[in-house]
Amino acid sequence: MSLEQTFLSELLDAIKNDRLTLPTLPEVALRIREAVENPDASSSLIADEIAKDAALAARVIKVANSPLLRGRVVVDNLQLAITRMGISFVRNLATGLAMEQMFQATNDQIDAKLRETWEHSIEVASICQVLASHYTNLKPDQAMLAGLVHEIGTLPILTCAEDTPEILEHKGVLDKIIQRLHPKIGTAILKTWDFPDDLVVIPQGYLNLEREHEGPANYVDLVTVANLQSYAGTEHPLASVDWATVPAFSKLGMSPEIDVHDVDELADDLDEARSALT
Repeated sequence: MSLEQTFLSELLDAIKNDRLTLPTLPEVALRIREAVENPDASSSLIADEIAKDAALAARVIKVANSPLLRGRVVVDNLQLAITRMGISFVRNLATGLAMEQMFQATNDQIDAKLRETWEHSIEVASICQVLASHYTNLKPDQAMLAGLVHEIGTLPILTCAEDTPEILEHKGVLDKIIQRLHPKIGTAILKTWDFPDDLVVIPQGYLNLEREHEGPANYVDLVTVANLQSYAGTEHPLASVDWATVPAFSKLGMSPEIDVHDVDELADDLDEARSALT
């Protein structure tokens, strides 16, 4: 049995028998979620939880003051930031920002791959946020989180690869395994994290480019379009897809001729959304 087959077989067996170690949300994200879901939740209580992580607190205030939220008055404390953004926005933003710490490894090759995945997720999340604002009634903050988690299933695969150094000598092999397995693993992770159903379906739905459904656009449509747009002009296989054949574009009411990077208003908002996450 080849190295690829052995590694793949072990992963599939671990998935089948629930032995695959799934990542857990960072503690700060869990604490903030718990505070938000408290019936007595207040901006003061939530601010106290965020303040326990100084770096996260600074980034939340940065977003509150970003052009993205069009605030007229400079926010200089967490309570005001939470009041400006709203509790739901803060929960999704804090979850997304806290996730970044998960995309790190001690092995240089794995670390580079994780950072590449995170950077791509930020790009997709930023496009999702802009598309949600301009083309749908979906929540931009939820759209942002949808983009950040669309490839979350890559994490456990790369963790396993870190324990199997010889697989790293075959980058193409590892990429193929990630492409095959990350959607199913991603779904399992988001279920474990108790994410809402409209986000749980994203890892296994966004790459179905022929997907059609009743009703208005949903978060899967957003991620499908954002992911395709993120590869525009690159050598990635998805860059050659004819957008006119993808129903998600019409679901958004968006012309397949539009590239968010080339429309001034959209590109400006995209820069702001991207800056908020970096």
